[in-house]
Amino acid sequence: MTIFCSHCHRPLQAEMSCLPRRGKQAPSTSKPFRSTKSASKARRDQINMELQALRSLLPISAREKERLSYLHTMALVCLRLRGAQLFPPDSAPPAGPALGTELLSLLPGFLLVLSANGKLVYISENVAQVLGLSMVELLAQGDTVFDILDGRAHEDVRKQLLLAQEEPGREVTFVSEMRTSKAFRLQHGGNRAVAVRGRFTALHWPASPSTTAFLALCTPVAQLPADGNACSQDNLFQSTHILDMTFTDVTESVTYHLGYHREELIGQSWYSLLHPEDADLAAAQHRAVGESLGARAAGRTAVLRVLRRDRTWAWLRVSARRDGGAHTITCTSRCLR
Repeated sequence: MTIFCSHCHRPLQAEMSCLPRRGKQAPSTSKPFRSTKSASKARRDQINMELQALRSLLPISAREKERLSYLHTMALVCLRLRGAQLFPPDSAPPAGPALGTELLSLLPGFLLVLSANGKLVYISENVAQVLGLSMVELLAQGDTVFDILDGRAHEDVRKQLLLAQEEPGREVTFVSEMRTSKAFRLQHGGNRAVAVRGRFTALHWPASPSTTAFLALCTPVAQLPADGNACSQDNLFQSTHILDMTFTDVTESVTYHLGYHREELIGQSWYSLLHPEDADLAAAQHRAVGESLGARAAGRTAVLRVLRRDRTWAWLRVSARRDGGAHTITCTSRCLR
């Protein structure tokens, strides 16, 4: 008896190829082909070649280039592209590297340039003298100014930059800790406190966020000690206030730091001495301390400018604390030089 194929109705012995085969099927045209190992390697090699080419164009030493990771290379490339957008090569005045180094050595700090959204555009090479990190090493922290600042200062710095951006040409100043090298932290016990003074300037017309940059000079100040650090009591004074921050008492050392006699301050409001730009920050600190009740209530710290008797401004790191159940606030103010 002849057996016929159910697919083509021909004798089974005559045609076996019509039967579906197990394990092998023709590739479907509706499914994309999978990438092979050789194709993936070719793509990786191409990416590596492009990154090597970009790395070779960076104006840094060969030793620094060898230490760059791929992500670090891209961060430096983005920095240079932002700088080229704000400072086109054909518009920059000619200056030799020796002259630039000589001028930088005369500055009390390093130069910092930011874009309108806080992206790093330029950091002068003498940053290593202040933070113990080269410009290349500092960029390993990130590509915005907030990546190199202490996290507690982010909100205050953001407000200061927005204030400066709303009024181009207006100078703003803020003090914050910046990240440093491990060797610096071991030697000095922490990061470096830096006063940043700068303003937004339109580099091209018409002015727009893409043509405006924040130009600043960053000057180191005294190291900010940790709360409760008892070393060197010469640069601090203590004051006591009622809950609305009116002075009720202050140590005699205030005369050395601010020039006022103790009797002049008692009965005055703490707010009458504050710089107008720091009033919001001080008020936020005041509210936080006022809401902190109980024996374990933590103190609040802020860096503020306070008016001296000679009408100049003193930078103070103010730690405020309200004892549980008490109707007074105690402030410890450390003068930053």
